[in-house]
Amino acid sequence: MMKTCHSILAGLCLATIAGCGGSSSGKSNPPDAPTPPNILFIVIDDVGVDQFDFYGYGGAVPPQTPSLQTIADEGLTFRNAWAMPTCTPTRATYFTGRYPSSTNILNAVVQTDLANSEISPYEMTLPRLLKTAGYTSAMIGKMHLTGTNLGTSANLPYGLQTMWKLGFDHFDGYLDGAPYPIDTRAGLKTWGDDVAEGPYQCGFVPRASFENGADSGACYFVDNTCTDLSVSEPGDTAPGRTCMEQGGIFDPGQICQAATPDHIDFEAQNGYYTGKFVWSDADGSAGEVLATDASARGYRSTLETDRAIEWVNAQSGDTPWMLSLGYSAVHAPLQLPPKALIAEDTPGRNDPLVCSPASSEIEGVPGAITSMIDDRLITNLMIEAMDREIGRLLVETGLATRTEDGTLQYNPDSNTVVVITGDNGTYVNSVKITAPGQFDMTRAKGSPYQTGVNVPLLVTGAIVREPGREVPHQVSSPDLYRLFADIAGADIDAHIHADRPLDGQPMLAYLTDPAAEAVREINFSEMGTNFVNPEAGIVPQPCVVEAANTCFVIFPNKALCDDQSGVWYGEGSILPDIPGAGFAHCGQVMSYRKALDPDDATKVLPDSSKAASDGTYKLVRMNRKTYTEDLENPVNAEYTGLNTNMDEFYRIDMLATPNPVIDREGDELLIGEAPLDISDPVGFGQLNSEAQAAYIRLKQEMDKRDAVAAYNYNYDTDDINGCPGDGNRDFKVDETDLANWEELSELNRHPTEHYAQSTWYDFNHDGKTDEADRYIIETNLGRICTPPEV
Repeated sequence: MMKTCHSILAGLCLATIAGCGGSSSGKSNPPDAPTPPNILFIVIDDVGVDQFDFYGYGGAVPPQTPSLQTIADEGLTFRNAWAMPTCTPTRATYFTGRYPSSTNILNAVVQTDLANSEISPYEMTLPRLLKTAGYTSAMIGKMHLTGTNLGTSANLPYGLQTMWKLGFDHFDGYLDGAPYPIDTRAGLKTWGDDVAEGPYQCGFVPRASFENGADSGACYFVDNTCTDLSVSEPGDTAPGRTCMEQGGIFDPGQICQAATPDHIDFEAQNGYYTGKFVWSDADGSAGEVLATDASARGYRSTLETDRAIEWVNAQSGDTPWMLSLGYSAVHAPLQLPPKALIAEDTPGRNDPLVCSPASSEIEGVPGAITSMIDDRLITNLMIEAMDREIGRLLVETGLATRTEDGTLQYNPDSNTVVVITGDNGTYVNSVKITAPGQFDMTRAKGSPYQTGVNVPLLVTGAIVREPGREVPHQVSSPDLYRLFADIAGADIDAHIHADRPLDGQPMLAYLTDPAAEAVREINFSEMGTNFVNPEAGIVPQPCVVEAANTCFVIFPNKALCDDQSGVWYGEGSILPDIPGAGFAHCGQVMSYRKALDPDDATKVLPDSSKAASDGTYKLVRMNRKTYTEDLENPVNAEYTGLNTNMDEFYRIDMLATPNPVIDREGDELLIGEAPLDISDPVGFGQLNSEAQAAYIRLKQEMDKRDAVAAYNYNYDTDDINGCPGDGNRDFKVDETDLANWEELSELNRHPTEHYAQSTWYDFNHDGKTDEADRYIIETNLGRICTPPEV
């Protein structure tokens, strides 16, 4: 049975990324004051501004998004909102108010990372802060803030209670970063045990006109019921798809039996049509709902909306609330949504599109790129389906109504602020490269370029003055922390350590004052490398995303690489002449590819990438490993031990429509080793005075961020400039640290080796929380540490 959620949220707010304006502190309202507004915070996955016609973009065929359009029309549209280049770093900024390098949450958390690269339970997280103002908080769907419970749960110290420990009164979602891969067997063990080895790319049995298809069959459900399905007309939906949409598994060409056949596999996950939901409540109780439960079967955007509606409608109305709802869509895999959520006239609705990834079609052909047409059409369909569900959420919770013509109309009397945003730019295959927009798919999600970080941010509610306007000023994702705090009336100054100030800037004035001036002079985004867990038992290997010309070593297996439409170069790759154990790093991959094609342009993902902008000029700094080259025997290529550190300087204009001025390769005003030589008359001297001043200002910001990143990255291990033993980051090593170590050293023990696994008190980063870490605390006991200069 689905676990019912009971908790209250603090504010229903429509936002995406940061902004500025408003006070950074305040007190809870007195008992006789009006109830503070609820906040509804919706995060959509892998969707940048390039997708939307209400931003003036959307490409030749934009998705239909009437619900989001209504929110934009009746609220604010932020045109210069930045996220971080990838999901976990951005999402962590919402709930900590800090840039990634301030928390060491530098990339999407995967199974092989240490807990040191996850949100610490010792942070003043947003739900904790809002609780001081009387709010209750819930999180539903995807947020990807923590480690995983896969394997030995090596980086999940508090297990299924993790979101409760971070302050959420209710959680009903999943810990990992994406839906599971599509089950190409469509749930039929007759095709084997491997979900990747079936013939059904979209996870369902197609019509009989397709190979291995069927127009009739038995649809089995997890409650041991069954329905016979059949179709005959050319335009009818495949019964296999209908069955999948209803949460069932279709047995083609068969009729219902008294008992479910053994080859029906309800345990397997099937992309967007199943889930593994983790729940926890305010009393610390927690559990897990698997695909064998009916409440975990169905389309994800619908399941996530259902859970959100149930929670909101269960609130008493006496306590303000904040609900953070993370939609899975449109993260890979790209899978067809239910037809019922798509308008009849939407392009692609009734076409036999091929779901993504389809890497099996291109393996063995390095340099080939799968067709993007189907990917972009399916992306449109998934965005439209999510938009439909957002509209249902607003209506069924009383935040909006439908007019006679079906138009959504926001209800200002709901006392709820709604904030909608994206966690990073659009992923490579889905980027709108045609006009209007003409964004850059080679510099999309995972990069600090405009296509990778410029995200939608919409805010509506009674608090918004002069709705329907655009805000041109720069905002950044950590600014949302301050926005939510200010809406709730929480006192930031009373709860944030003065020596560790927030990175987020106040942005409430943008809502309340149409004439508010810019608060944030410089926008900033970054991505880096998480701490790797040597005890994870899994070694990441190379994956190449062809369309982005990028090689990276993050994923521990082929299935995750496939999900990103990547080509796998690790163990199990079927490419010719690759060692059975696969390649170990991207240097070997680049030598291999250059041996096949001397013009191959694949680059290694930077160890760190940062961007800073004043809204007109933008500085990008990339730090990459360099490798030797061996075309005859690529396995001999090695890391040189040196990295390149390059500055790229651009002019941008995100206020321009229909096609913005973005940071494309070849459009640099200047490029060179960082920092650029400002005494060079040939390079820097050719810039006009305005550009020169902008570079110097942005360089100063970048240098400061580099210094902060180095300080925090070495905080646990640097005896001189760091603070070994200070696990709760209060700049002192004391008895509290010993007590915290005592607790964590008893949690999440390895199932066979029996040591406590990775936690925030694993100071030597060996994947164990053991006596060696206690010794570090005892050695430094009484030490007072110096905060970084910011």
